[in-house]
Amino acid sequence: MHEGSCSFGLWHVHVAWEDDFVSQVCFLRHPAAGGVPEQFTRYLAGDPAGLADLRSVATEGESVFARIYRAVQAVPYGETTTYGEVAARVGTVPRVVGTAMRLNPTPLVVPCHRVVAKDGPGGFSPSIELKQALLSLERGKRIY
Repeated sequence: MHEGSCSFGLWHVHVAWEDDFVSQVCFLRHPAAGGVPEQFTRYLAGDPAGLADLRSVATEGESVFARIYRAVQAVPYGETTTYGEVAARVGTVPRVVGTAMRLNPTPLVVPCHRVVAKDGPGGFSPSIELKQALLSLERGKRIY
């Protein structure tokens, strides 16, 4: 297993992976030793296909959460969907989708920042500003 980080504005994207299989992504205020797969640096530089060839531990299996994570992976770069729309696609309720997004072990690979509330941005750990920066990046309006 490899680990490392790269910067995105005031944050550092910490990644744990083996080959094309990502087991963890988190956002830290301090860098971790080591680099990240080049797909992350491409994505954070605005490449729409940057993360397309990476697999996530989150999408494995047939649990409700795995189905939710696969539905979220299908949301195109630069677009958003709502918690309710994801819930309807997988046969659950929006609150379960929100819980899955909060527990997502591989944000960016499973782009939970693309899931928004019907009347606003919704939540995002560790910061709503980070969610907004990621959405801006994908819309070609990088703020970091």
